Amino acid sequence: MPTNTPLKNDLILKALRGETTERTPVWMMRQAGRYLPEYIALRNKYSFFERCQNPELACEITLQPVDIVGVDAAILFSDILVVPQAMGQEVQLIEKIGPLLPHPIQTLEDLATIKVPDVKDTLSYVLEAIKLIKQELNGRVPLIGFAGAPWTVFCYMVQGKGSKTFDEAKSFYYKNPILAQQLLQMITDTTIAYLKEQVNSGADLVQVFDSWGGLLEPDDFLEISFKYIQQIVDAVKPLAPVIVFAKGAWFALPEMAASGASGLGIDWTIRPHIARQYAGDNITLQGNFDPAKLLAPIPEIKQSVKKMLSDFGPTRHIANLGHGILPNVPVDHARAFVDTVKEYQH
Repeated sequence: MPTNTPLKNDLILKALRGETTERTPVWMMRQAGRYLPEYIALRNKYSFFERCQNPELACEITLQPVDIVGVDAAILFSDILVVPQAMGQEVQLIEKIGPLLPHPIQTLEDLATIKVPDVKDTLSYVLEAIKLIKQELNGRVPLIGFAGAPWTVFCYMVQGKGSKTFDEAKSFYYKNPILAQQLLQMITDTTIAYLKEQVNSGADLVQVFDSWGGLLEPDDFLEISFKYIQQIVDAVKPLAPVIVFAKGAWFALPEMAASGASGLGIDWTIRPHIARQYAGDNITLQGNFDPAKLLAPIPEIKQSVKKMLSDFGPTRHIANLGHGILPNVPVDHARAFVDTVKEYQH
């Protein structure tokens, strides 16, 4: 383990342990990136994977929102698609269009072209970035590591590109369940090793992003997505707190709450009191401000944030957005969100 400077601000870790905090902690999904002019300047200079694979750049981008917006945690600047890349699948990221995997997994022969890699080797650049970020943060706030949930990563590996519905990925699973389960397990094994190494390199907690979990019907979500998330939680929780964020899968909050995760991210499509009813009192909820609402006038943002905080109550809540921040959000609106949380007294 790297020698960790004691944290000056450990509000998020306290909230995840269910301890009383003097105020609600706050960070924002996708806070390191596209809405910040400082990030855009780097984006105009370096390609996406240059930004991800250069530890100095990844470190600089990770720290930007801590310095500029004042959030209570840094989240590693990276991408969920570094995992398929490490497994041997070609991944391209096309600005303003999104990911492209030109050789999607469709057959047993395709499956034979990828492997469960040695992540210390294939993802060493991420681990180097984490060590550097921890050094630069110098204990100011915790560092969040992350990975995509196996089902979400599977969607891209099989569909070959982004989609609103991922019908091809779903039908692949239903037509070839054995093959699909093999691929899901390979992604899971890679992700477990990867997250463990993130923690070993200095991440204080990790989040598993299941962006496409909500596309599955409830029973299928448990079988096709959650079963693999559970393996990840079991493997990583002895080392660090785990937050599970499954967008649109609020129907599975009871099962996710029983997973052993420390926190559950929720999107804006469920009321806080209903989320609490589903999840119970022994887990921290994170969320759930609609990112699009950050485009409202600042006084309205403040009012909505206060309502959200009041609805969640003073304990076991981490203020966040219900999904990633949008690229067109003005920085002072993002700052208003964070400041309102920090100033709020329950």
